[in-house]
Amino acid sequence: MNIHIKNGRLIDPKNGIDTVSDLYIVRGKVASLGAIPAGFQDYRVIDATGLIVCPGLVDLSARLREPGLEYKATLESELKAAVAGGVTSLACPPDTDPPLDEPGLVEMLKHRTKSLDQVHVYPVGALTQKLKGERLTEMAELRDAGCVAFSHADAPLVNLHVLMQAMQYASTFGFSVWLRPQEVSLANNGVAHAGEIATRLGLPPIPVCAETIALSNIILLTRETGVKVHLCRISSAEGVAMVRAAKQQGLPITCDIAINHVHLTEMDIGFFDTNCHLVPPLRNLHDRDALCGGLIDGTIDAICSDHAPVDDDAKLLPFGQTEAGATGLELLLSLTFKWATTMNIPLIKALNTVTLAPARVLGIDGGHLTPGAPADICIFDPEEYWKVTTSTIRSQGKNTPFLSRELPGRVKFTLTDGNIVYEG
Repeated sequence: MNIHIKNGRLIDPKNGIDTVSDLYIVRGKVASLGAIPAGFQDYRVIDATGLIVCPGLVDLSARLREPGLEYKATLESELKAAVAGGVTSLACPPDTDPPLDEPGLVEMLKHRTKSLDQVHVYPVGALTQKLKGERLTEMAELRDAGCVAFSHADAPLVNLHVLMQAMQYASTFGFSVWLRPQEVSLANNGVAHAGEIATRLGLPPIPVCAETIALSNIILLTRETGVKVHLCRISSAEGVAMVRAAKQQGLPITCDIAINHVHLTEMDIGFFDTNCHLVPPLRNLHDRDALCGGLIDGTIDAICSDHAPVDDDAKLLPFGQTEAGATGLELLLSLTFKWATTMNIPLIKALNTVTLAPARVLGIDGGHLTPGAPADICIFDPEEYWKVTTSTIRSQGKNTPFLSRELPGRVKFTLTDGNIVYEG
C-alpha cells in the first residue's frame, strides 16, 4: 500500500531529523521524506498535522506468556497492546512454559506471531536447558530457528562455571548474552529495596549489593571471554557507575532500564501497592536520579517496558506473596514522553532510547526513517492525554503502578511494514 503521511513533525534520531514534513511509503518501505517520489500515487493519506511521526518503538523486554502461560496473557492480546502503544518490534524473554530452549518451540512462536502479522517479534533463547543453570542449550540451533540473543531471564544461574562456559560458547559464534545482574543468595526472596520503606512495612529486603556483586562477576567474565553482553534492568546508582566504568574500558557491554524505574521509587509502594512489586525492586530517589543521568549521558542505552502481565489473583495476595511484574507495552511511549517533557530532555534524544538504540542492541535494521528502511512507524498526539484504566489497557494483564493516572501522548496510528495495524 502506498501511504502519504502529510504535515507531521518527523523525528528520526538516526538521521538527526526533527522537522515538519511529509513522509511517503511505497510497498512497505519508507520511500521519501519531504519530496514526493516519482510516479507516486496515494492509496491512503494520513493527515498528521499537530502529530509526531517517529520510528515504531522497539521494546527489549515484553513477556507474551506463550507458550504455556495463556492464563496470564495470549499472543493476540499482547500484540494488540503493543501496536496500541506504538511498538512495532519487541524481544520476548525465554521464561515461558516450557522455556524457549528448543528450536521447535522458537519456530512455533515465530509462526504464530507471523500469522498475526502485527509486530516483529524477536525471541531470546534460553542459555541453559529448562533455565535450570546446569546444561547449555544448543545456541547455534536456536539462532538458526530465530533467536536473536540468549538469556536466563530472571531464573537464577548460580554456577559461575556454567555461566563462563555459556559466555565462551556465545563468544565463539558471535552471539549476544543478555543477563540481569542479581546475586540470588543476597536477594534471598526479598521483595523490596533494602531501605526505610521495606523496614517500615516489614518487607523482605533486596540490598543494592545483590545487583553490584553479580554485576562485578559479569563484567569480569565479559573481560575474560570477550562476549557481547547486554545488561538487563540496571536499578541502582552504583550499578550505573560500574557500567559506565566498564564501557570506558572498552568492554562490549550495553544495558537497559525499565520505564517504571525512570519514574518511580520505593516511596511509591505506599501502603502495600502490589503493582509496585517489581523485579528488580524500585529503589530510592538517588538511584532513580542516577538512572536518569545514565540515560542522558549514554551510559544506559535503552528503556524497555519490562512488560510482565499477570492474572488478577496474583496481585491480590499480601505484597510479599504476590507475583512480581507490571504491564507496560502500552505505557512505554507515554511514560518516555512524560520523562522527556518533565526533565526538559530533547524529544529526539528521548525517542532514541526506545527506537534506534534498542534496535541496535537487537542487531536489527529498525528504529529509523531512512528511505529504503521498513516503514515501521508510530504517529502520536503529544497534546492528548489518556487515562490508564483496566478498560483502556488492551493487555490481558491490568497490573501497573500507573492505574488511574493520566498520561500524555496518545497513539493515533501504528504502521508495521507499511501496513496500518492500529488506528486509534
